[in-house]
Amino acid sequence: MYLRSTRRNNRDGSQVEYYALAHNYRDPETGTVKARVVHSFGRADQLDREELVRLCHSIGRVCGVKVTDPIEKRSTGQGNLFHDSVLPEGFRRIETRHLGPVLVIEALWERLGIGKTLRKLCNQKGSRIPYERALFAMVANRLCDPHSKLGVWDRWLDTVHLPSCQGLKLEQMYKAMDKLHENATQVEESVFFETADLLNLEVDLVFYDTTTCRFSIDDADDEAEGMRMFGRPKEGGWAPQVIVALAVTREGLPVRSWVFPGNMSDSKTVKQIKQDLRGWKLGRALFVGDSGMNSVENREELARACGRYLLAVRSGSVKEVKEEVLSRPGRYQTIGENLKAKEVVVGNGELRRRYIVCFNPREAKREAAHRSQVVKELKAELKSHKSRDATAKWAVKLLASGRYGRYVKVDEHKQIVLDQDGINRSKKMDGKWVLITNDDTLSLEDAATGYRSLLVIERCFRNLKRTQIQLTPMYHWVSRRIEAHVKICVLALLIQRTAELATDKPWPLVQRLLDKLQATEYKNDSHAFFETNELPKEAARFLKLLKISPPNSVIDIQSLSENV
Repeated sequence: MYLRSTRRNNRDGSQVEYYALAHNYRDPETGTVKARVVHSFGRADQLDREELVRLCHSIGRVCGVKVTDPIEKRSTGQGNLFHDSVLPEGFRRIETRHLGPVLVIEALWERLGIGKTLRKLCNQKGSRIPYERALFAMVANRLCDPHSKLGVWDRWLDTVHLPSCQGLKLEQMYKAMDKLHENATQVEESVFFETADLLNLEVDLVFYDTTTCRFSIDDADDEAEGMRMFGRPKEGGWAPQVIVALAVTREGLPVRSWVFPGNMSDSKTVKQIKQDLRGWKLGRALFVGDSGMNSVENREELARACGRYLLAVRSGSVKEVKEEVLSRPGRYQTIGENLKAKEVVVGNGELRRRYIVCFNPREAKREAAHRSQVVKELKAELKSHKSRDATAKWAVKLLASGRYGRYVKVDEHKQIVLDQDGINRSKKMDGKWVLITNDDTLSLEDAATGYRSLLVIERCFRNLKRTQIQLTPMYHWVSRRIEAHVKICVLALLIQRTAELATDKPWPLVQRLLDKLQATEYKNDSHAFFETNELPKEAARFLKLLKISPPNSVIDIQSLSENV
């Protein structure tokens, strides 16, 4: 005889559970075992728990068995829900560790071929150093709670359920970084093509761009020995830095990364990047950059390096763009939702310049509404002052304002007035941006959508440097360790982007929900095991989207006597 549980699904998607007292019997005609309900208790959510407890106590008295109610003990202050008496005899609860995120990261680590590649390239015959496990621990940490290498070893590993990484030593992590640096090219190539085959990626067009990583030190390295050189970081200022270049697919999956000395110009990195990618037999590698990269000297340098580029143009300050490109008539071609484009060629022969004018109707409406609000505020501000002397403090503030300055000017009487010409010029640029490229084989669609891919790279850099993976601050000073640290962060970015593409959700949201899946350790004198909590519904959905099987309720049972 036993307590039988049955479930029924309602039309609204909810589920109702029923309890009944039943016993099994063998049908004399068919010979099959069937269940016979002796008594039905009804719906589980409507039962009086105390009545069931009294029934348990009554049965216990008859059988000579002591029945302990953990909830009753907790309410009377005699214990808690996890009191030792409700565990198997002699077991005690040790601690609870995070399981969900590292479970997903390790599954993707193996699926993308990273673990296999590292074990093949890094594990020397007879080597006792678990290079692959050390690198995995550092990559997983970047996606969970970024720490320094010391922090990973000293603090983070004790908070997550990673039995294969327990016992790692700090020195082994640094040696694993050196090993990754030695084999970086083979690792990146093998992992990328494994990923491309697995995810059926289009690799006919690869975009790359650069960023800077600054160091909080007073002096730069010797040029013959180090990479930390003085330069102008993207965040502004003047500090020792390195240049990090990143090549990504249309989907934002990293192809390869590079680290260059901090005093190297962006355009001079292209030759090395093109040379390194040439042997990978990719369709095209395209340098995509914002308007800060666009100058005659940079474009010539990119072309000399056999580079194909797609650069944004400062439309308001380039005379050729204002007078010839934007004023030339032509019909826009619809590329996609809220994206139209047309091609404008200026010049002939080798001096010809190919421009792409892009237009976003939705963005045009937003910019028009924003400008209308700004002009309304300006008119109210100007009306509130009797004197409009351009030397007045309030007038100087308006002229220098990033919000209002473009729409005001000083007239011939030294008075501050609305700049109607500036407002009209702004109207012509609503929702538009202009690109220039030297790649004649690049279709209008690829050119228009290609610059949007720059936003993907910028997001990758933002995730790498600040918001999630935290490439910086960087504490390494040896060049090989700086490069290895960058490679570790890029591997983390690859796993993050793979998870985001599969779930269509940002990694912080996925991580936060997966973090609810935890493992609690129980131990007695002879054995230890981990028990997982009930898998939250949303976390289960993400595991399904990622095609990862949920863990068993009891995992990693160990015999402590065998380890003695």
